[in-house]
Amino acid sequence: MWKWEAEGQPKAVVVIVHGAYEHHSRYAWLIQELRSSGFHVVAGDLPGHGARAAGQIHNEAFDDYVTYVEKLFEVGIHDNLPLFIIGHGLGATLAMHLLQIKKMECAGMILSSPWLALTHLPPKFSAMLTKLSSSMQLNHAISVELLTRNEELYEEMQQDELYNPIVTAGWYKELQTLMKAVYEGKIHNVPILLHSGEQDRISDPTYAKKWLMNQGLSEFQYKEWHRLYHDVYQEPEREEVSLYTQSFMNNVLRSLGYVV
Repeated sequence: MWKWEAEGQPKAVVVIVHGAYEHHSRYAWLIQELRSSGFHVVAGDLPGHGARAAGQIHNEAFDDYVTYVEKLFEVGIHDNLPLFIIGHGLGATLAMHLLQIKKMECAGMILSSPWLALTHLPPKFSAMLTKLSSSMQLNHAISVELLTRNEELYEEMQQDELYNPIVTAGWYKELQTLMKAVYEGKIHNVPILLHSGEQDRISDPTYAKKWLMNQGLSEFQYKEWHRLYHDVYQEPEREEVSLYTQSFMNNVLRSLGYVV
């Protein structure tokens, strides 16, 4: 994992948890935006993702994912500053799960397009998933065109050798179990901002909204972005999404008594 220092006086730390099949480098633009706005940033690659796992079929234990996210938290709290977490896709689901099972020192959580119910399924064998051998490979077949409307990223991502949507049937079954448990569970009472893309082609935004409304939180915001696809931080409107996110964090910091 890596840490990037804020430009100037830091006001908080942001931990970024990326989504399935990708890696933290896809968030380079967001990391720089946060640094220039006074946030330290901590990020890294989930187990089985990134350069150390290039070409590896995803069959990681989901407990290893949760342990890694917890380690990101531990690095983030060393600065004795308020800590926020930004989780995207599966990364959002993992962060939600961690805050359901443990009380973490978290000033607030920003979730984008959490995986609670998928609308895009592996095209092959998905109907007979329960009958498949756990070691059988599935191609989730999530292309860049399904993730974002930002054509500037198409060529870059098509050449990205670290992006790999190939999983085992066992991994996919464990994913289904995690999503169901998180959707039905309750999170600790922390401020939450949840971003959804109106045209998300990967996950169902209605489940995310229902989950949020059922949490009984004292502070939360829900933002559904018109026209946006799944990867809201990669979309042509990503600057607006970033500013909205920073406004949420600044408001939380003010409520905690910090001068922003």
